[in-house]
Amino acid sequence: MRAIKSRNGIAVFVDLPEPQIKPQYVKVKITYSSVSVGTELMMIRTNPEAPLGYSAAGIVTEVGEGVTHVKPGQRVACYGTPAHREVMLSPKHLTIPIPDGVSGEEAAFSGIGAIAIHALRQADLRFGETVVVVGAGILGQIIARIANASNYRVIGLEPMEERRSMLNQAGVTDACRDEDELKTSLNALTDGKGADAVLVCASNRKDSLIDSAIRWLRDRGKVVIVGDTGCEIDRDLLFMKEASVHISRAGGPGRYETDYEQLGFDYPIGYVRWTEGRNVQDFLRMLQEQRFDLQSLITDQVAFDELPDMYVRYEQSPQNRMGVVVRID
Repeated sequence: MRAIKSRNGIAVFVDLPEPQIKPQYVKVKITYSSVSVGTELMMIRTNPEAPLGYSAAGIVTEVGEGVTHVKPGQRVACYGTPAHREVMLSPKHLTIPIPDGVSGEEAAFSGIGAIAIHALRQADLRFGETVVVVGAGILGQIIARIANASNYRVIGLEPMEERRSMLNQAGVTDACRDEDELKTSLNALTDGKGADAVLVCASNRKDSLIDSAIRWLRDRGKVVIVGDTGCEIDRDLLFMKEASVHISRAGGPGRYETDYEQLGFDYPIGYVRWTEGRNVQDFLRMLQEQRFDLQSLITDQVAFDELPDMYVRYEQSPQNRMGVVVRID
């Protein structure tokens, strides 16, 4: 089978043996995968020989021992395993049936959706509170839409006009191009008190946005680091507001845990309400119930053969692209 990986700063095809089924896994023929462009471009530049992609949709072809919730022929969404490939072995807890009414293209974003949902859970917001979303790439766009659908008051900060327009079209009326505009919107929306939480979705390790985020918070507010950003912090700023800073680890509890992802042990719901698998399931529920519009974020659909060239095009003109779906025939 064919797969995509990074090599010497570019994305290339490699031939791999088709995986063999094993206990607690599901073998899936991939029909669509989604591209988390910022993350994947960073991996291509910095991580030689890295397999690419982590969110996909496909058809179950075989199930391993211990798998009872899906069966061959069923449509499923998959998260966490390298996804830009023709066939994948997906951990059972990260292989979720696609509900009726949800397209394969939409379901291919379920991994990114789980990351967005977990980031908002880390912010621990309450009904009617205010959140600032910094960076309106695909992850920031989905976070802003879910937050808006959950009746949080949302302010976006994004320098690209095209991305601010997408936020506006999704109902986020306060989409700001710079810090001055943000401060004006924040003061008007919160009577000068500040945001309850700031989610930093921008990815740039050379710059830390955390100090700025702390300034935008109310007293004892919360910063959640979602993107791959620098993490330098002015202690005095943190102290004066008694603010808290959290890292959001991917899609939720269970991520990178061998017992959960590989051995198939679930966390009891009474102790861990929202695992990464349950976050994927909840994202699919929101799509089925049309709580927000994901389809408008899909700006490109490319054939599997075109994926390496797509990375080059995106790096040259990122403002014209957002959600990228890979069609794997």
